[in-house]
Amino acid sequence: MSRIGKKPIELPAKVTCERTANTIKVAGPRGELAAIIPEKIDVFFEDGRVVVKRPSDSRQDRAYHGLVRTLIQNMVTGVSTGYEKNLEIVGVGYKVEAEGKNLKLTIGFSSPVTYTLPEGIDCKIEKQTTIVLSGIDKEKVGKVAADIRRIKKPEPYKGKGIKYAGEEVKRKVGKSVGA
Repeated sequence: MSRIGKKPIELPAKVTCERTANTIKVAGPRGELAAIIPEKIDVFFEDGRVVVKRPSDSRQDRAYHGLVRTLIQNMVTGVSTGYEKNLEIVGVGYKVEAEGKNLKLTIGFSSPVTYTLPEGIDCKIEKQTTIVLSGIDKEKVGKVAADIRRIKKPEPYKGKGIKYAGEEVKRKVGKSVGA
């Protein structure tokens, strides 16, 4: 039995969950999310909880069991509290500015890079070097954060670039002059 899949999901007060043929819809105070799930996996609603069951112990069913449970849990957390990713920009003269749904990144290239935020993602610029991305879809928030980081990854010699908050950049020693 899957250790993750067998745990029931507690639904917070204002969150509702319903299943159609192969879709789960979760609605809450921050919005509504839906996900397509395999028809084999059974989802039951009882006493303000969601329970996920699998039909057999085949390898495929066991994999889907934990996956479906985690997807539903992520949707419930997203519509109730939401998700947040923090990015830091490190480097002399590096900064970010918000212009509506666009981010203008000045990060050492000949001209500033413009990144357009997708629908459903909000952005706060706390300082000129800190970006806070938030939204209800965990996958989308993580993808946007990864896309922004990919524009200029932190380099190993001086650590300049865009990194996740708290990320440890492994530093290398520069060249030394031989005697």
